[in-house]
Amino acid sequence: MNSESLRIADQLRRAFTGDPWHGSPISDLLAGVTAEEASARRLPSVHNIWEVVVHIDVYLQVAVEAMQGVPAPKLYGTEKDWPALMDNSAASWAAAQHRMFQNAEKLAQAIEKLDDAKLQATVPGRHYDFYYLFHGIVQHSLYHGGQIAMLKKAFSAA
Repeated sequence: MNSESLRIADQLRRAFTGDPWHGSPISDLLAGVTAEEASARRLPSVHNIWEVVVHIDVYLQVAVEAMQGVPAPKLYGTEKDWPALMDNSAASWAAAQHRMFQNAEKLAQAIEKLDDAKLQATVPGRHYDFYYLFHGIVQHSLYHGGQIAMLKKAFSAA
């Protein structure tokens, strides 16, 4: 069964834990990153790795909720877009990563169960369809994966 929904779910999994065409998945990029490294701000006025992980997760959660009929909130430019970190412990860092990967898999599982016709349905609270949303989530996640890779390089340059 080669449906578009299955292909999108595959691309999402590749971005997070699979074998993406472009290079390392987010799981490999985060492997070995400590809470101290994740919360460090090596580049002024640039989000740190931990903030990027939480930001990616916010969008994954919104997509999952939109599939359940919850209107997608306006995020850009709000505090919800880049939530403040309250606890920089190793346990909290591990939980943030776990939550992001869990939500990525939850979204992939939900997408692969969709009939392709649902991809043309309008996302609650938006003027675009689920096809656009899901591809956007993959693109958004990979964009920020690139940021994580660059921030890791800043550690080795310091």
